[in-house]
Amino acid sequence: MAPILRPRQSLAAEKFSPYFSNLRPQLYNDPSASRSGSNNLRSIAWNPLGTLVATGSADKTLRVWNPEKPHVKFSTELKGHAAPIEKVAFNPTKDAELCSVSSDGVVKFWDVRTKNCINEVKGLGDAFTLVWAPDGQTLIVGNKSDNIFVLSHSSPTPLASHQQSVQTNQIAFCWSGERVFVTTAEGRIRVLSYPDLEPVMRLSYDPEREFAMSGHTSSCLSVEMQPTARYLATGGSDSIIALWDTQEWICQRTITSMIGPVRSISWTFDGSYIVGGSDEGTGLDVTHAETGEKIHTFKTAGACPVVAWAPTRYWLAYSDAGSLRIIGVDMDKK
Repeated sequence: MAPILRPRQSLAAEKFSPYFSNLRPQLYNDPSASRSGSNNLRSIAWNPLGTLVATGSADKTLRVWNPEKPHVKFSTELKGHAAPIEKVAFNPTKDAELCSVSSDGVVKFWDVRTKNCINEVKGLGDAFTLVWAPDGQTLIVGNKSDNIFVLSHSSPTPLASHQQSVQTNQIAFCWSGERVFVTTAEGRIRVLSYPDLEPVMRLSYDPEREFAMSGHTSSCLSVEMQPTARYLATGGSDSIIALWDTQEWICQRTITSMIGPVRSISWTFDGSYIVGGSDEGTGLDVTHAETGEKIHTFKTAGACPVVAWAPTRYWLAYSDAGSLRIIGVDMDKK
């Protein structure tokens, strides 16, 4: 039996693999969900305390799970979306406020305690990205026409919209909320101010040109700020995860063990370890951020495009064969 880890207790690199080798993933089976393949589960999100995990699916199913009670009867289904759910995210300052966006351009805000939709924004196009500002007051939604909208959880219409000149993929905030990192099809990562979304840095030899990080040979698909803010991680369709130093914006190291496009990235709560998700290959490789060493591989049945570490402990949620699985949930059980 694996030893018990308290919340926010870290594991040394040499103890990581021995610890997890004694644990098995827990399946969270939704019998009402479609089994349309490994891409059915589109998004996974933890609430700020790590006590709830939400999933959004291509079959329009939006569900909130108790990670310690995997049977579907202990979960909550939130009904109302009429199109595939592309992204879900909890408000970082409100443990029971969830936001979801569907491909028909509808964003819904939910109180998961009452199951009520507390606000709705329509008409955002073929939307597929969503990220909250750290203060939980506003959030960004992007669509496939490269338009970025700034929304409020209390307004039925966007606060602002910003048309981008390049194909825009995922977006992440810095922890102050003053900047966002925007990934592009050119393989670059733009640094923009928030909420006006203007370039923050210019090239020293040409002040008219915007500075952007260039570290991928093809489209940059995912981005995630390390909890300690030392590194910004980006993932590309070139199967590479790049770790950028946030002082000089230089790529410090690359992780090249993945197979297929890096669709998602997630850090452990302490920023020590990182994992990427892809819709190709099998297994999830965990890498030590400071050394770039692969320290453990979680065995999976198939490809796992969506990965999400819990915000307070070593619980890894991921999609496998279209269903939610979590490894580590039994670590606190006696």
